[in-house]
Amino acid sequence: MKIRKNDTVLVIAGKDRGKKGRVRQALPKNNVVIVDGINMIKRHSRARGAARQAGIIELEAPLRVSNVMLVCNKCNKPTRVGFRFLDDGRKTRICRSCHEVID
Repeated sequence: MKIRKNDTVLVIAGKDRGKKGRVRQALPKNNVVIVDGINMIKRHSRARGAARQAGIIELEAPLRVSNVMLVCNKCNKPTRVGFRFLDDGRKTRICRSCHEVID
């Protein structure tokens, strides 16, 4: 998966199209990411003793990776992600528009 934790992404599809946020969690097995403040849903929860308060809780639901684009921190534009091998043999992600190393 080309998007990792702490990346800034732009939502390109869905109810939150056009919003930017930081990836809080990436789940590559399911091909989804959880973005701070994006795709908020409401869950009705029952009290579990003194540990958890009962009521309606707002939390972020996962987004498919295909519905978000990485925002390059150099050119500040949403971009596709490419890969390049550095001289020391490491594989890094690159911005397809400005060709800068993202990692």
